[in-house]
Amino acid sequence: MNTKQSILDTAKKTISLESEAIANLSNLLTTDFSEAVELIYNSKGRVIITGIGKSAIIANKIVATLNSTGTPSVFMHAADAIHGDLGLILKDDVVICISKSGNTPEIKVLVPLIKNADNKMIAITANPESFLGQQADFVLNSFVAQEACPNNLAPTTSTTAQLVIGDALAVCLLELRGFSSNDFAKYHPGGSLGKRLYLRVSDLSSQNQKPQVSPDTNIKDVIVEISEKMLGVTAVINGGDIIGIITDGDLRRMLTTTDNFDALKAKDIMGSAPKRIDENAMAVDAMELMEENGISQLLVEKDGKYAGVVHLHDLIKEGII
Repeated sequence: MNTKQSILDTAKKTISLESEAIANLSNLLTTDFSEAVELIYNSKGRVIITGIGKSAIIANKIVATLNSTGTPSVFMHAADAIHGDLGLILKDDVVICISKSGNTPEIKVLVPLIKNADNKMIAITANPESFLGQQADFVLNSFVAQEACPNNLAPTTSTTAQLVIGDALAVCLLELRGFSSNDFAKYHPGGSLGKRLYLRVSDLSSQNQKPQVSPDTNIKDVIVEISEKMLGVTAVINGGDIIGIITDGDLRRMLTTTDNFDALKAKDIMGSAPKRIDENAMAVDAMELMEENGISQLLVEKDGKYAGVVHLHDLIKEGII
């Protein structure tokens, strides 16, 4: 028996089974789904999501997704809810209850308490005819034919289906809210994704020194300027305008092609068409410009005048790359 092939076959079967179950979810959508989305969108309260066991873990993930896309949400464990945590639910909150069977003891105790408080309740369940399904105001059917587990016991396909329905809710709400990339950045300021959306070139270049020489600066002073400012480059400036650039590479090429460079000036070895970027441009745009041109530095401008340098290492340090 080929153990490696057997493992691969099992993995492929699992993926195939789950993908088929997910594809079938679209056939189970009813107007309950659109009405549930509208309920949440128009609510003045939060979304409280509850579940037990593996469904509780999925509930936590859906809460995180909703919070990060502009829908305030709170997780409430179903077992804790019936032992004091029901106080989490406020008057205008919408409750989403997740349960594959819809008939667990905790759910049977919790659901009437939610109903008595007059909060609207959305069920995500594989059994619309269950106690939960019958009591909920809206039912989102997460039925799957079987679990990926060979014994059809371990929650695998069913929890994936619950998660996908949660994602569908979040994306629909995101679109209704007109949630933009700028909004996303506000909710993700510390991550690399957020930085791609809000970090500007000036945020990076302002932390660097500002190497510059004039066209007539002698080569020795050019070398000193590049070395002291530690960016591997210097701008060649005339009256505040960028007229050229000198890099470490330009210096190396000069040494291999010139025997006597004492009389050389910056203007003799500079590149006259440096790549530049406005300080208000997004840092991710600087990254793309560097990648397109195979370079490590860009000269930064403010109102058309030289304002500094942004280096590839700045982007790496901030996690943009």
